Amino acid sequence: MSRKIYVGNLPYSVTDSNLESNFAEFGGVSSAKVMTDRETGRSKGFGFVEMASAEVAQAAITGLNGTSVDGRSIVVNLARPREEGSDSGGYSAAGYSAGKRSDVGYGTGGYGGGRY
Repeated sequence: MSRKIYVGNLPYSVTDSNLESNFAEFGGVSSAKVMTDRETGRSKGFGFVEMASAEVAQAAITGLNGTSVDGRSIVVNLARPREEGSDSGGYSAAGYSAGKRSDVGYGTGGYGGGRY
């Protein structure tokens, strides 16, 4: 069983140390991280906590899921592994290509190419 826990619906005022202290009541905390926006540094409202053992992680999930933190009911459950190879919607190695369709896009060169 995993020891990594997802914590959602966090108030924006919660910090890494607040998160760690809330979970420390249930046992050893290996790490606690509130996810923040890269540009603004503001909390995204969720985070991850890694516990010392699977048993301690389950106890924390049972004890904290649905509890109120600064007026918000938090969601606490096992973190799912990140899906490999999923497209996040940003820029990709393929650049601006139209995929495998030859009838769309700029074609093979010239002033427009393609079927146009």
